[in-house]
Amino acid sequence: MAPAPGPVPSSLIRQLPKAELHLHLEGSIDPPMLAELRTQNGKTTDSSEIERLYHYDSFADFLMAFKLVTEDLQTPENFEFISYRLMEKLKAENVLHAEVYLSVGVYLRRKQNFADLFEGLERGRQRGEREFGVSLLWIFDAVRQFGPAEALRVAELAVRSKDRNVVGFGIGGDEVKAPPQMFREVYAYAREHGLRLTAHAGETAGPESIWGALNLQAERIGHGLTAWQDPELVEKLSQRQIPVEICLTSNLRTRCCPSLAEHPLRNYFDQGLMITLNTDDPAMFATSLSREYQLAQEQFDFTDEHLRELARNSFEASFLPPAEKLRFLNLLDRSAAREPGS
Repeated sequence: MAPAPGPVPSSLIRQLPKAELHLHLEGSIDPPMLAELRTQNGKTTDSSEIERLYHYDSFADFLMAFKLVTEDLQTPENFEFISYRLMEKLKAENVLHAEVYLSVGVYLRRKQNFADLFEGLERGRQRGEREFGVSLLWIFDAVRQFGPAEALRVAELAVRSKDRNVVGFGIGGDEVKAPPQMFREVYAYAREHGLRLTAHAGETAGPESIWGALNLQAERIGHGLTAWQDPELVEKLSQRQIPVEICLTSNLRTRCCPSLAEHPLRNYFDQGLMITLNTDDPAMFATSLSREYQLAQEQFDFTDEHLRELARNSFEASFLPPAEKLRFLNLLDRSAAREPGS
């Protein structure tokens, strides 16, 4: 499925201070960046082949495209380039803070020297922070279908990297092949060693996957698309104010949700769930965080005040220390006070 043109964000949305909590570094690589990576690595560039990579008709097709994109990430310089460019894009969207998934499980599986690659990532992050003023934390992501032993390797690496802007641990990939209960010991280890916990759940599997993530003591739920099928689960998410990271365009492009009319975003919001808007893989889904906000307004009748509430949620649900959360929330409040008519 080819990407459809996204809505044009309003000036209010573009200027709204925002955080993004569900964003894969590798999914921020757009076709020109991929061509540049191949040039850096001495490979020939076929623009038509690259463009084909960004068109898919199912979640399985998307996972294959994602895998192929990561194959062009080979050197520390590659990683420095993409982390810096991501922060440049975040600045353009007025995203002040981002918590970014790294597919560490993939690089370990390929026996790449992740310590060297991470040096490149950190150089790009530090340069981006200096030049753009964007705050960024890393979440190390394990590929669930690789199994719990491989996931534990990722968690151990995250623990050893906590002093280098690594804040959390999560699992992504195929929920059906590898349900949450397989990872109880891994999550217990991560929690005991001070990592914050996330999990992709309810994207391609039913509510049982979200229940399983909660049993792992995940603090945020990635996608949560199928929670509506279980009213008890929706009530629990609402009562406990467990943040749900909604990715509208992603769910459409992967066909996990057949249409926007069937997406539960507004249902969740009206039932008091703590919702955040996110891009997931913005380059691969031809979207941006501002476009996701505009989509919520145009398709789900969110008012400007609702959007400010979602932006507030994005900072409150972050893994930032309380003082940093408060700093960003104050910036958000000052931005609202400057708006016409305030």
